[in-house]
Amino acid sequence: MSEETAQPTVTSRSVAKGLGTTVLARLGAVVEIVAQPLYVLMFGLAGYGLYAVLWATINLLENIFDLGMTSAMQRTVPQSASDAEAAAALRTAMLFGVGPCLVVAALIAIFAADLAPFLNVAAHDRPVVVPAIQLFVWALPLWAFVEVATSAMRARMVFGAEIRLRIVWEQIMRLVFAGLFFAGGLGLKGLFIAHLCSLAITAALCIRLLARYYNFADLWRGGRGSEIERHTFWAGLSILPSNIIARLFGDAPALILNLLLPGAAGASASALFTIARKLSSVVQLVRIAFVYVMAPLAASAEREDRAQVAEIYAYATRLISAIALPLAAVLAAGSSSLLSLFGAQAHIAQGAVIILLFARALEAVLGISQPVLQVVAAFRHQLTAAILGVIVAIAAGWLIVGRMDELTGVTLAMSMGLVVMAGIPMLQLAVGERLHPFDHQFPVVALRGLMITLAAGALALLVSRLPDPVALPLIVAIAVAAIWSSLRFALPHADRASLGKTGRKLRLIS
Repeated sequence: MSEETAQPTVTSRSVAKGLGTTVLARLGAVVEIVAQPLYVLMFGLAGYGLYAVLWATINLLENIFDLGMTSAMQRTVPQSASDAEAAAALRTAMLFGVGPCLVVAALIAIFAADLAPFLNVAAHDRPVVVPAIQLFVWALPLWAFVEVATSAMRARMVFGAEIRLRIVWEQIMRLVFAGLFFAGGLGLKGLFIAHLCSLAITAALCIRLLARYYNFADLWRGGRGSEIERHTFWAGLSILPSNIIARLFGDAPALILNLLLPGAAGASASALFTIARKLSSVVQLVRIAFVYVMAPLAASAEREDRAQVAEIYAYATRLISAIALPLAAVLAAGSSSLLSLFGAQAHIAQGAVIILLFARALEAVLGISQPVLQVVAAFRHQLTAAILGVIVAIAAGWLIVGRMDELTGVTLAMSMGLVVMAGIPMLQLAVGERLHPFDHQFPVVALRGLMITLAAGALALLVSRLPDPVALPLIVAIAVAAIWSSLRFALPHADRASLGKTGRKLRLIS
């Protein structure tokens, strides 16, 4: 490794190159969606609901007790002047990101019997709850380590290193282990063990990948409170509140529904929300891929030239609009057929699925401003959106829940807060930093994309009336065709050309 870190010019091509490999890495989310019907089939809706509640709790705790270290590295590592400084940032992130999670996991394991009564589960699953908590809580430090390690690789602008980890080891192996343990008669406990096995393998492989991009000799040196270590620590704490709140929007509804409804109804409602969230995560995948790429690229560009930030910000917004809006419309129109994969009980969640799909699409278009704000604006500006989003969600929930079924009401309230939280950073950048993504090219992209979105949604709605085995592959085909059409006919030539070899293979450019 060279001692000095080079800082190349950041362009739309830089975003496109990182985006392709990052999308592949995040396809683990798609594998997870495919796995959900199998988990429901093997362990039942209520059993899967218990697993969903515990995993949501793990995610929430990880986002609290990692102290924002995953986000901090996206700011400090790209701006580090040497490999030693990058290693110091990683060391700080590991210490403060994983250490607290180990302590919390130990405390929860000790007091599992006192915490178990708070969970609503089916009567036949009640004996499993305490052992499940005591076992599954150790996913917390494992998950924290994986999150910090993969964030460290992204901070080095190595966006494709997660592909094997996220798809093969974290998701496919989890499904394989779950199937084997179920066949071996372990029941619901087998699902928790399978999750731990896949995380343990993923964590072990992360160490090997980290060694490629960080100097481990530098990693063991230092630790005396250097400037970059202090900067990483305080950057994490400043971003932590907004990270916690963002995670609350994803995982808290499953916990709230479990608390609102007694017994098996609470577990089933949590499972149904999780199913709806997983289906909408296909659209969320678009935003996450861009956020992962934009955070380190914007940090690097800000170090060199603010104009580079403006260029990639506008480009990312156009590209997200062309993908997320038609995808959400087609999946919403075909949601009835998609839910058939999860059994007859899952159709109760159709309203929640539609709400979440469109909320995630709006969040994708507006929310790309958040990673830009994190790296170009002062830390104090990053809490505004999170606080306002929570206020809107709580107020909406107070007004809505009770006037409609709990699942739809909680989902709608959460979605309203989510969209507000995504939109505020865009306003902050426009007012405070004079940065906005709506250049002269955007109106044409938006108009053409909207026409394609409406046409594809109408076609998917017609197709959804067919028998499910016929409708499902057609809905997938319509979604793919709608995205291709939007990219080909809505985006300007320069944007399509930035996709390089992929754009030519897909015939997006002549």
